[in-house]
Amino acid sequence: MGDEGLPRGSWTFLTSHARVLLALAHDPGVRLREVAETCMLTERTVQAIVADLEQEGYLTRVREGRRNRYRITPGAKFRHPAEAGRDVAGLLALFADTPPTSHRTSQRA
Repeated sequence: MGDEGLPRGSWTFLTSHARVLLALAHDPGVRLREVAETCMLTERTVQAIVADLEQEGYLTRVREGRRNRYRITPGAKFRHPAEAGRDVAGLLALFADTPPTSHRTSQRA
């Protein structure tokens, strides 16, 4: 499946792993089929990405009845040396539905 919705020759800033992590952070009880649709990936690819993220400690999968629930580990560090020392909490905050309150805004109140 991949990036069919994008114009030919297009590229994006975020990797599929980042998109899947963000989708699971947004809705921890989401079905992987829905994540696949949202991220424009195959369900099999999303399953493999979730396995990667779980193996590396970025998330844990908890069984609740017949469904899985995903818990993100916000303190998990990025793997690439260019982002060394940074954790995924910053990425999650950047893409959170409600923007964080800036230091300036809180001083004006």
